[in-house]
Amino acid sequence: MTEILILHGWGSSSAKWEEVKGILVRYGIKVFVPDLPGFGYSQAPSRAWAVDDYVEWVREFCEKNNLSQFFLLGHSFGGTVAVKFSLKYPEKIKKLFLVAPAIIRRKSFQKETIKKTASFFSFLPSFIKKIIYKLLIRSDYPATFGVMRETYLKIIQENLSSYLSEIKVPTIIIWGEKDIITPFSDAHFIKEKIPGSKLKTFPDVGHSLHKEAPAQLVQNILQDLQ
Repeated sequence: MTEILILHGWGSSSAKWEEVKGILVRYGIKVFVPDLPGFGYSQAPSRAWAVDDYVEWVREFCEKNNLSQFFLLGHSFGGTVAVKFSLKYPEKIKKLFLVAPAIIRRKSFQKETIKKTASFFSFLPSFIKKIIYKLLIRSDYPATFGVMRETYLKIIQENLSSYLSEIKVPTIIIWGEKDIITPFSDAHFIKEKIPGSKLKTFPDVGHSLHKEAPAQLVQNILQDLQ
């Protein structure tokens, strides 16, 4: 049976992928969509995690569920984890699907902007600060707390641009042209860097392809499940 593991994005959960999962299951695909630690019904880690910690958690999940060779899909932050997982354990991956992956981090600018914004607007009510973050830097920072806030700051420090040319597994890149969270311009850069990769674009879709165009997303995935 064809098996696919889906890694959701930051601030998301397995529940957000239920429609995509349901359609894939109807086509006879076995789908795994775990809640990554700190999201959905999964407990937050006891300390701040880096991307590599999530990679090892995914490896353990695969072992527990007897996933030895499978298709791997990562959306947004899940794409970050998927890239590093495919680099470390390429023998496990039949094909890699990167759906609007957040793997190009303009870390110094974003991190400094977050710090300065947090300091400058510290006196404002939290709901006002959230609006400012979304408008100015499109950051998930204000929605994080405790260890997950520390984890977020560690995650955005890691830019995977220099690793892309090392990906050896077949790779499909899927992107919405209206995406303002992970810029559409990144799609072409990533395609150029990953050897032999293929880019598929959705003209009228934004960042959340699984919510905005689930049927279309599934049809594009099915074309390459071989």
